[in-house]
Amino acid sequence: MADSRSSSVGQTLDVTLERALDDLVDHHCHGILTNDLDRPAFEGLMNEAIGPSALGTTLFDSSLGWAIRRHCATVLDLEPLAPAEEYLARRAELGGAEASRRLMSGTRIGMLLVDTGLGPAELTPMDELAALCGGTAREIVRLERLAELVLAASSDDFAGEVEDRLRTARGAGAVGAKSVAAYRVGLQIPATKPTADELRRALARVDPARLADPVVSGWLAHTAVEQGLPLQFHVGYGDRDLDLLDCDPLRLTAFLRATEEHGVPVLLLHNWPYHRQAAYLTQVFDHVFMDLGLTTHNTGALSTGVLRETLELVPFGKLLFSSDAYGLAELYHLGALLFRRSMATVLGELVAAGEATNDDAAYVARLVGRENAQRVYAL
Repeated sequence: MADSRSSSVGQTLDVTLERALDDLVDHHCHGILTNDLDRPAFEGLMNEAIGPSALGTTLFDSSLGWAIRRHCATVLDLEPLAPAEEYLARRAELGGAEASRRLMSGTRIGMLLVDTGLGPAELTPMDELAALCGGTAREIVRLERLAELVLAASSDDFAGEVEDRLRTARGAGAVGAKSVAAYRVGLQIPATKPTADELRRALARVDPARLADPVVSGWLAHTAVEQGLPLQFHVGYGDRDLDLLDCDPLRLTAFLRATEEHGVPVLLLHNWPYHRQAAYLTQVFDHVFMDLGLTTHNTGALSTGVLRETLELVPFGKLLFSSDAYGLAELYHLGALLFRRSMATVLGELVAAGEATNDDAAYVARLVGRENAQRVYAL
């Protein structure tokens, strides 16, 4: 009797969650490459490594590699877990454009918030990316890239020009800004906005092609908040340009205390291995939110464990879905699929244990999948 009841609950929950997890809002993502890719180019886009190690094996020997072979192979008409060489050969046979179309069309992502400040130029434009999903797109402005463009234009009024460009972007439909301070200077963002004199002195010493100065990053972050733009921070896991020890979101504590009064959302992206610290910050600061981003597809079949740890503390109204997909359509496909599967698994376990109702689970799924993003970004 108990087994029968448990099975019935699981079947009901699956149907309910399937509906609740439709029409996702991917609140942080990037363009993809739809041209044909050889194996080195493909593996160079799989994770945060430059490519496979000459002293190691292949990047397909990873949780992400297994997930591609398990879940993306069938989309390209292969058997599940087809060998990597067969997968890449079939992808080449179809062509990058067709393979990308297939992988993107099944994501059921209704809206993408796209960081447009990361190259190369061959990445799909925002509207083309959205069309591949059958959805719509809005822009997230990358602050450091915007500042570099202002410096390249030799503006006599850096501060005024940056502020004007942010207002123009918002008027054109941008819904947020992003700081990559984690890559440039770490997350020790100052609690007070740097003065005009401090900013001027900092700009005199920076490389205008790659801004890496704590004063400039701090000024940009405070300026975005002052303009009311929801502000994303890269946190934790990323490529080797960053020092991971400097990317603990707890380093943002002073900045978060100082900006809470503005009521402008601050969003912590990716967060692994600091997802528990990020969850704590979302609990104690009204304006802080988080996602798991690229952590989800990189951890593959084990991503459920990371979500479970995050849900220990994060308020359900503070967690958002993000793929942080870049370069490969496979990362969009896996980001959405593994997110849905992890949510269904964790919530299903709670329902089966009598710790939540089906309605509770569906409500949380809707919050995380789309409604939190709709509220935070006023979509």
